Amino acid sequence: MTDQDWERVNAKNLDWSCRSTAQHMAECLLAYAGQLTGRPTDSYVPFELVVEDGTDNDGVLHVIETTGALLTAAVRTTPREVRAFHPYPFRSANRVGFAAMGVAEVLLHTHDIAEGLGITYEPPAELCAYVLTRIFPHVQPGPDHWRTLLWATGRGELPGRAPVTEWRWSNNLVVPAERLTLEGITPAAAADLSAGGDGGFSWVEGGPFEGTREAAGMVVKAYESGVHRPEWGVFVLVRREDDRAVGGMGFHGPPDEDGRVEVGYDLAEGARGNGYATEALRALSAWALARDDVRTVWATTDRDNTPSQRVLTRAGFRPATEDEEQLGYELRG
Repeated sequence: MTDQDWERVNAKNLDWSCRSTAQHMAECLLAYAGQLTGRPTDSYVPFELVVEDGTDNDGVLHVIETTGALLTAAVRTTPREVRAFHPYPFRSANRVGFAAMGVAEVLLHTHDIAEGLGITYEPPAELCAYVLTRIFPHVQPGPDHWRTLLWATGRGELPGRAPVTEWRWSNNLVVPAERLTLEGITPAAAADLSAGGDGGFSWVEGGPFEGTREAAGMVVKAYESGVHRPEWGVFVLVRREDDRAVGGMGFHGPPDEDGRVEVGYDLAEGARGNGYATEALRALSAWALARDDVRTVWATTDRDNTPSQRVLTRAGFRPATEDEEQLGYELRG
């Protein structure tokens, strides 16, 4: 592969030569490592990678390996809660997001170069699944992870699906509150939570509670069905002071045609009585009502669940409906 002329041959479906594409791969890996270590919140760290004149193709591969090792080291040493600027789509990413983006850059651009040079290339399926379940939460999984990733990035076809002409990956949404951070979970984290794992979070004693695991299972089903919209999924409530997860909160789906979205929540038993649910509900409701497609946030609670009713009223919700078993509350924009 390295004995071919990378300058004269373009990478498949790109305006770049194979050489330029390889250098771009290294530039992305270094940039992601720089974001995690420099931790800017509103821009990229202003530096660039320069490959010395006269470097041959083997040398360029060495640069890619080196920048990949730098990103690996940055991911391993960056605290879980750290986020840094990335534009798509919510203006930040954590270490998992930057790792997935780095893997995607390598897989996809190696494919582009190999195709341009007439070489067959297929990466391990588990790497493709890693990327899809972390930064392509809106893409319904297919029977072949690699073909699904190629389709999702406009590089291939999938039976029964329209060609993709524009695409972007999607890092998870984070909604700040006073003492908490509400972190949207990825399909990978949701699958782990629903299977009895921790979803990548450090939980307070007694967490996650049963309702969070059930909600995570709903995220997995929506993802597998191709109807998951990550901003209308489940959020884990993380305490700022010690990075411990205290509960879960999320939507039952996107807004309906009347602009109504339903929210549910629970806390680990060890975190109750501190006002965390009220604080989180205020923050998430405010985020939703700031959108043009939401006019009402809705919640239901059992008649005998007095603590949940207090959470709703303290968060500004008002009684709206009732039956023999449940009470309905709403918050209007």
